[in-house]
Amino acid sequence: KFSNYVAWLSDPTTIKPSAQVVWPIVGQEILNSDVGGGFQGIQVTSGWFQLWRASGITTELELYATAIGGLFMAALMVFAGWFHYHKKAPKLEWFQNVESMMNHHLSGLLGLGCLSWAGHQIHISLPINKLLDSGVSPQEIPLPHEFLVNRDLMSQLYPSFNKGILPFFTLNWNEYSDFLTFKGGLNPLTGGLWLTDTAHHHLALAVLFIVAGHMYRTNWGIGHSMKEILEAHKGPFTGQGHKGLYEILTSSWHAQLAINLAMIGSLSIIVAHHMYAMPPYPYIATDYPT
Repeated sequence: KFSNYVAWLSDPTTIKPSAQVVWPIVGQEILNSDVGGGFQGIQVTSGWFQLWRASGITTELELYATAIGGLFMAALMVFAGWFHYHKKAPKLEWFQNVESMMNHHLSGLLGLGCLSWAGHQIHISLPINKLLDSGVSPQEIPLPHEFLVNRDLMSQLYPSFNKGILPFFTLNWNEYSDFLTFKGGLNPLTGGLWLTDTAHHHLALAVLFIVAGHMYRTNWGIGHSMKEILEAHKGPFTGQGHKGLYEILTSSWHAQLAINLAMIGSLSIIVAHHMYAMPPYPYIATDYPT
């Protein structure tokens, strides 16, 4: 047994999360302490337990399956990296086709990514977390796939599931307000954001990004051209200050690195603030070291 995750799920305010045990070599086991749930180990402050709960993971078997899936995907990506570097390396022009890159990243990576996560939250995370918040033991909660295939089970928790997708096509979207909410604030039980709010947030972002992914001109004559947008801007003092900027940004690795570093630095400040001001996962705000 490598963690006390299931015990922590049952009592997350008293039991401390631990998934690291120091082996008894040269007396080092003295580092282990009683973290609760009949477990001796080192308290972890990575926030994984809170993330797993928010994802709807309730058993260590699911964690094991997730780890195996992650291992398989890692191997697949290593192979894909080797294949696209040694066998089918793309031409340099392919990396400079920024309009196509923006469309694919906005629609595919961000849009479909947000949509798939919103779907997971709605169909898996929300019902499981609602049962956990109600005090149901993790061992008694149905397996995740049961919420997917059994609509009656979902409708007991969220009655609008009985109506199916009819309210969506009749534009009566308010029917879905039992699982897509806009409450604001924090869940008083968990100290984290309302998961129904975050599901709504990701669904809205998915719509926004999928629409944005159709913005730039590629094969057809519709859409925007970045070069035209940049060079059309003429400031009162700088004149045609953006002329040649497109070529610099698409060909200079130094320019791309500078912009990416500036953005990562800015985003780090934003994320650092949001992590404590708007705790995204249940019980992460009350676990002070995390």
